[in-house]
Amino acid sequence: MRTAHLVVTLLAALMAGFSGAVLLLRARWIVRALTDYRVPRSWWTWLGLAKVAGAAGLVVGLFVPLIGVLAGVGLVLYFTGAAVTVARARWYAHVPFPLVYAAPVVGALVLGWA
Repeated sequence: MRTAHLVVTLLAALMAGFSGAVLLLRARWIVRALTDYRVPRSWWTWLGLAKVAGAAGLVVGLFVPLIGVLAGVGLVLYFTGAAVTVARARWYAHVPFPLVYAAPVVGALVLGWA
């Protein structure tokens, strides 16, 4: 179980970190999506930093479990909010994307609990 928790947590951290990095680096495809979803440009840096911090928190959580749980809950809330934002923008076909990023975080939380 420990190995599964380690692998899923690192995958979740990698995915969240990647998602934050492409936002911070203003990748063309993410800028286009955020513009389509009507996310204010002034939020983009903070949103990217939140994802990168959550990814770091997941890794630290392997050594300090409370930090990992807090980071995981924060990321789940973040990606849930992202799914709501996408739905509010009526891009229903894109709703699964933030949920794909949330899934390994949920998995890491569940495996950490077990």
